[in-house]
Amino acid sequence: MPTMTLTFRRIHPHFVAEASAIDLHQLHDRPILNQIRAGMDEYAVLVFHDQSFSNDEQLAFAQRFDGSTRKAGVSAMIGKGRSGYEGLSDISNVNAKGEIWSSEDRKRMSRMTNRLWHTDQSYEKPNGRYSMLLAKTVPPVSADTEYADMRAAYDALDDETRVRLEGLQVVHNPVHTRSILGVELSANEKAQIKGAVHPLIRTIPGSGRRSLYLASHASHIVGWPIPEGRMMLMDLTEHATQRQFVYQHAWKVGDFVIWDNRATMHRGRAYDDMKYRRELVRATTLDV
Repeated sequence: MPTMTLTFRRIHPHFVAEASAIDLHQLHDRPILNQIRAGMDEYAVLVFHDQSFSNDEQLAFAQRFDGSTRKAGVSAMIGKGRSGYEGLSDISNVNAKGEIWSSEDRKRMSRMTNRLWHTDQSYEKPNGRYSMLLAKTVPPVSADTEYADMRAAYDALDDETRVRLEGLQVVHNPVHTRSILGVELSANEKAQIKGAVHPLIRTIPGSGRRSLYLASHASHIVGWPIPEGRMMLMDLTEHATQRQFVYQHAWKVGDFVIWDNRATMHRGRAYDDMKYRRELVRATTLDV
């Protein structure tokens, strides 16, 4: 097998790089895998094109690249995904029969929380580290995903705000996220969700950079009155998602995007999901 080479080209002023042509599902070369990790430390979002993974291959690559993958989250609890793999999340608008979800489908309503700015599995410990999303079917209309650089957003804060935020802890819970959109969970479902507490400011080990850690799952700041804490989280999210910190990815079949959940937020943009099929598969590794 010929030796693989890899280069990155920055495509946003603050973050995000596009990778040169490489076949990831055949990639076992540890120096190249380490180069991808170094790219994640620098760019936080890496875009690979023309990838063709089976579910087995995508899961194997995620584990080869970054160790343990997490099990399916809250959406799978509401309705089983189609992949049949605990380590893969079915990010689509199609049910187990291959039909586009109906408007009343409870899983569809829950999945709409993906259109809020969030970071994957912030409501768990360990939280999600790298997410790896493969596009298998994309609609003929815009159905993009936006990413926001939380490191650049932190750098842009004034000194007084940084001092005020230092040491604060935030409660993350997906029940809060769903309540924003009026999606009710049953008492049994809520009982299975414990939530997690994370620092509002964190240091990314590989790069040493400071970063905000925000998500729609963030319900309140520990020790603060609820209204005051939520206003602070809303203000920070508004700050961090200004256009200069955001990259918008237009999906093509075979696109494989890896992002660092510790250093970014993301959201899916709205499209006519009652008309057009959109099928993506995601693996998320644990921050251990």
